[in-house]
Amino acid sequence: MATTPVAIEVWRGERVESRHRVRACVVDADGRTVLAVGDVDEPVFPRSAVKPFQALALLETGAADRYGVSDAEIALACASHGGEPEHVSLVEAWLKRLGLDESALACGPHPPLYAPAAAALIREGKTPRRVHNNCSGKHTGMLAAALQLETPTKGYEHVHHPVQRHVAAAIAELSGLEALPEPGIDGCSLPNHPLPLRGLARAAARLADPSGLAPMRAKALERVAHAMRAHPRLVAGTGRCCTAVMEATSDVVAKTGAEGVYLAAVCGRGLGVAVKAEDGATRAAEAAFLAVLDHLDALDERAKATLAPFMRPVLRNFAGLTVGRIAPVPGWPAAS
Repeated sequence: MATTPVAIEVWRGERVESRHRVRACVVDADGRTVLAVGDVDEPVFPRSAVKPFQALALLETGAADRYGVSDAEIALACASHGGEPEHVSLVEAWLKRLGLDESALACGPHPPLYAPAAAALIREGKTPRRVHNNCSGKHTGMLAAALQLETPTKGYEHVHHPVQRHVAAAIAELSGLEALPEPGIDGCSLPNHPLPLRGLARAAARLADPSGLAPMRAKALERVAHAMRAHPRLVAGTGRCCTAVMEATSDVVAKTGAEGVYLAAVCGRGLGVAVKAEDGATRAAEAAFLAVLDHLDALDERAKATLAPFMRPVLRNFAGLTVGRIAPVPGWPAAS
């Protein structure tokens, strides 16, 4: 088993206060491993990083065409959105067009991830609803697929439902696995199958370049990548790394997952990137993810300047004084 090296250091003044170990893998469109840091064959829960692949049920069943699903709605189906007003109103309108309301969503309610939107609810004396859940777009897409398949919408989140079987088969093919391990249950109640980081990177490479796949799947992946790049603010939202990366670059699709997971498809070069911070820290995952993109020359100088708050965050105390920084270990990932 490969030892996962320290990738990210947190400095307070001129002393390292904390260290994070991060695994990383890059795979090309032919399935060749370009970079492997740490154990990239041990399965990890990809969490929301697989949303672009979970959205394939919406497209491949024909539901997207039947219900006139827009690129914006496809982006929402891939999103971990912030619960901003635009996100919520689009989900509500989509549900209404399907003849459903938010009671059909299996995801539970939680406050918007975007703090000002959560504060606005409190000021208005309102409680969070299911449409505020960051996964509500993904769930709406799955409801559309269930309707298209003429299967019950109730229970669509269960592992043996036809929608989830479709998703699992797609993820297995894209990640190069004959079968997926038994899933855990994600925060939004859907199955989440653990994947080797190498397999997650391979799936991302096929999102970047699906040309070797069957035509229907290739077209669906092309639509997903196009929608995410066209609507980066719907994929995450204000102040979020995924949105910032896609706004700062011309050909990178980025998607985070909980517990320190990141995925990227570098579309112009057919590369898939997968990163996992072993301790689940977002601050480490973001900095490491961007270090890998930089290592691949996927970020120009303008993009690096724009993304500096995520690449090398400055730490400030409550008085606004600069007290430290977060940065990759010199040479990581090349020296790992």
